[in-house]
Amino acid sequence: MSALFSPLTLRSVTFRNRIFVSPMCQYSSENGLPTPWHHTHLGSRAVGGAGLVMVEASGVSPVGRITDWDSGIWSEEHADAFRPIVQFMEEHGAVAGIQLAHAGRKASTEAPWRGGKLITEGPHAWTPVAPSAIPFRQGDPAPHALTVEEIDEVVEQFVRAADFARSAGFRVAEIHAAHGYLLHEFLSPLCNTRDDEYGGSLENRMRLTLRVAEKVRARWPEELPLFVRISATDWAEGGWDLAQSIELAKRLKAIGVDLIDCSSGGAVMQQKIEIGPGYQVPFARAIRAEAGIATGAVGLITEAKQAEQIVVNGDADCVLIARQFLRDPYFALHAAKELGVEVEWPKQYARAQ
Repeated sequence: MSALFSPLTLRSVTFRNRIFVSPMCQYSSENGLPTPWHHTHLGSRAVGGAGLVMVEASGVSPVGRITDWDSGIWSEEHADAFRPIVQFMEEHGAVAGIQLAHAGRKASTEAPWRGGKLITEGPHAWTPVAPSAIPFRQGDPAPHALTVEEIDEVVEQFVRAADFARSAGFRVAEIHAAHGYLLHEFLSPLCNTRDDEYGGSLENRMRLTLRVAEKVRARWPEELPLFVRISATDWAEGGWDLAQSIELAKRLKAIGVDLIDCSSGGAVMQQKIEIGPGYQVPFARAIRAEAGIATGAVGLITEAKQAEQIVVNGDADCVLIARQFLRDPYFALHAAKELGVEVEWPKQYARAQ
């Protein structure tokens, strides 16, 4: 028996295995709407055997996108556009998920293959927002520091996005509180220098993420799981760290969050990351043990045996794989073969099995 290919049940949803496709921006949307590229990209990973296929960071508002070419989930039009993609993924055995996101001060940028720099004027530009008027890159214009009233509106945008996600048929929603985007910016003292109820103490810096999670959990169907992706550390002195992440995970569990997706970094340019195979797995292991909540491990997980061992060891309940799925849409099917596990192939491909 393979631990990696054992089913995982969270609330009423059973994933056929513990290989999840991590959300990956494709920079190929139009007005936040998915295109045929998304149908092919997401659908092929479902056909390829993944247990969960997660749509990229999708803006809860137009200004919440990283780029003007990112997907969004702020209207029924977006839900309608995603619905056939969701249906296709579910028909091929994968649970369909979506990451609800707000890019904060890292918004209004170019696509990475055009340099990824901040766009300050023209049709693809807008004013980024943040907890404090501190730009991500030195020399860039300062973002707009959100007022308390504007923070309230951001919370409601996440709630509305959850409604549209459910309308589209998604069965997993993930709140993006990692990688230096808006919720992470509020968590990190390196980005958040506010002196009101959203800044200063750990309790205050966690307030927005906890409010969003509580409100989304109350609106998201009780029988469906809710994930939160966090950066477990800023990899920078004086920043957000593992101890604070464990405390946040405990609070999120009490709210009803089902899984913490454990990534790291992205808040500041001066981060110093110690990269290597499975370099973020210790964060998933620590949060799982200390907070008593299911976790997902992500980051340079590229081989079947490596992924199997993470689950066998109890380091995490699942693995979220990104770039390896870009290289190989059928990673899950190939992993099953390598581990000697019999899995069902799509009938159209069965003669190649």
